Amino acid sequence: MCNYFVCYLSDQAYTNFCPVIEINSDASLGEAVRLMSQNKVLSAPVVDVDAPQDASWIDRYLGMVEFAGIVVWILHQAEKSGGLDALEGSMRPAVAAAASGLSSPRYRSSLPESPKTAGNFFEILTSSDFYKNTKYRMKSVPVVDPGEQKIDNIITQSAVIHMLEECADLQWFKSLGSKKLCDLGLPLMKADKVIKVDEDEPVLQAFRLMREKRVGGLPVVSGGNKPVANISIRDSQFLLIAPEIYKDHRSITAMNFVTSVKRYLEKNQKASPIISGMVTCRKDDTLIDVISKLDSKEIHRIYVVDEEGNLEGVITLRDIISRIVHEPRGYFGDFFDGVLPLPANSRV
Repeated sequence: MCNYFVCYLSDQAYTNFCPVIEINSDASLGEAVRLMSQNKVLSAPVVDVDAPQDASWIDRYLGMVEFAGIVVWILHQAEKSGGLDALEGSMRPAVAAAASGLSSPRYRSSLPESPKTAGNFFEILTSSDFYKNTKYRMKSVPVVDPGEQKIDNIITQSAVIHMLEECADLQWFKSLGSKKLCDLGLPLMKADKVIKVDEDEPVLQAFRLMREKRVGGLPVVSGGNKPVANISIRDSQFLLIAPEIYKDHRSITAMNFVTSVKRYLEKNQKASPIISGMVTCRKDDTLIDVISKLDSKEIHRIYVVDEEGNLEGVITLRDIISRIVHEPRGYFGDFFDGVLPLPANSRV
């Protein structure tokens, strides 16, 4: 089953092939986010410009950088330097303009032709404690061509979920997919362990918790334990690209943030999972029902609620995979312990 799972994903990566956007390690922050925005990608591999020509792939790349990660890093720097306003002349306009596709009037006039920050931004980012603590909690997996020693494609969480949804009618998946969540021991994380914020708390507290707890999203709750909205780490970009949110970024509440983001997206006719509202399931739903919801809404986590709508837990893609792929401890070497297996000729 595991071999089928991996091979299917690899085949799909090449079937849906599109050129991988790479970012040079000496690129400015503005250049990086502009490149990701123009190519409509949320993450990209960072190439070490000082790596020798014959470098192995693991020596050639510093790692994967995600747009949301850049935004959170900026917010982290803003906290240390006195707020987002302190970044007005450097990082914030570049990110905001690039993230909005250079369509925001607020930033058109303030964005230089080639926005610059420190030339060693990616070296600083990848050596920071924040990056080290999250580096191996990968949101996407690169597909490497061992001959060319280059990343050929990237398997995203959305691609994995879509693959699982397409497996619904396959014999090996039918019996598993028809089982109820409670029969599979899901959710793994119960309500008292779920990181959440109250609807009246500042939205900055939500992003601060995501950074501190190293989670990709959390529910906004009302009345103590009723989930009413979901905020993802990638939603942090709206603190920078939506003027109505930016002006109140210090005080805007979690629920008002969600409402403002929806209004901004509808006004600018942009798509985002946040528009779908709160997506939930019940313990007696089947696994394939949950996977279908995740796929159709293009989300990576779903909250389990009881008959009254109270939070009972959360199910992530990682939880689902843990019920599909069962391998002995150490089967994959030390890869899932956070250290990539090194090629024989590695200089690392």
